[in-house]
Amino acid sequence: MDNSDSIVIDPELAERAESDDLHTLGVEEEYLLVDAVEPRAVEAVEEVFDQLPAETRDSVQHEFMRSQIEVASPPQLELDALAKALRELRATVADAAEAAGARLLAIGTGPAIGGQIRVVDNPRYHRMRERFGDLSPGAGMCGTHVHVSIPDDETGVQVLNHLRPWLPIFQAATVNSPLFKGRDTSYASWRFMLWERWPTVGPAPYLRSFQDYETMIADLEASGAMLDEGMLYWYARLSARYPTVEIRMGDVMPTTDDAVLLAALARALVATLVKEVRAGVPAPDVPHPLLMAAHWRAAHDGLEGLNIDMATREPRPAWKLMRQLFDYVRPELERHGDLETATTLMGRLRTHGTGAARQRAILAQGGSVADVVDRFARLTRGERPEK
Repeated sequence: MDNSDSIVIDPELAERAESDDLHTLGVEEEYLLVDAVEPRAVEAVEEVFDQLPAETRDSVQHEFMRSQIEVASPPQLELDALAKALRELRATVADAAEAAGARLLAIGTGPAIGGQIRVVDNPRYHRMRERFGDLSPGAGMCGTHVHVSIPDDETGVQVLNHLRPWLPIFQAATVNSPLFKGRDTSYASWRFMLWERWPTVGPAPYLRSFQDYETMIADLEASGAMLDEGMLYWYARLSARYPTVEIRMGDVMPTTDDAVLLAALARALVATLVKEVRAGVPAPDVPHPLLMAAHWRAAHDGLEGLNIDMATREPRPAWKLMRQLFDYVRPELERHGDLETATTLMGRLRTHGTGAARQRAILAQGGSVADVVDRFARLTRGERPEK
């Protein structure tokens, strides 16, 4: 729901990125808090904050519901540094959750039946609840947001235009919420289907300029569809706080490996598209209904089914489209020093499947929703998936 405090980039890191024409990146992750024994979500965020060490608090924020908590990594150039920061944040917040009698869960939405969860006691959140009603039912919706630096806002707007056809396959890779209130929803990302009900959720429209972008924000605020710029819930947008493009349509991912792969691919894609913008390559003309169909397909199938090839407008296996994305951004993966790590992590994702596939595999083996929560709490903490 975008309530993060500002994180300042290290000046030396920023200078190095600029001199080498590289892009920094950072990741925000939202987590669910569940009971220490039962799989239900619990209102434990304040108790968890009380247990956090002082040096971590600047990187941890409240989210919309009292059963959620969010972390934000500092901006990084090296993928290993990003992975280390995320692992440490997950472990520290998981420790605090356990000290508060709860567990930390990297999962898209509450998989188990539970009691009514209230919004965090924050004036902005209360205004949102009064304006928009019960658009966030259950325990809340937990996503992943990847920030990639851009040279300026005008370039950033053109990057948003170029990003539109690629985001459905990004979304397919992040699906991690097939279960809701104790049952399989038949969707790989039920969180996405719940999130779609907010009035400003959707693909960014084609924008001619940064002025066009600012005008659109002002018009949406004037319409009452959002309270402020933080409620611009497009699948990709310009950050209101940082000089970044923010890719934000995905579920929170079960492991740090998954999140780091997504971040590496996001950076490589943005870097590739910045070059296309500089070269004057026009953004693809992708019809909005086809984009919506592709995003729906991503939420339904994940990587285990089909999605739409935006070049041919035909359904293709989603994993082939994922491979196509990887090959397209390979030069920038290599230029940023990420190719070896990304190749390894892509192989792990192929082997273990998306979060949704892993949850369903537990159920297929005779497990319960409680077993899913137990296993995913361990994955969130950093335990390696089974081979």
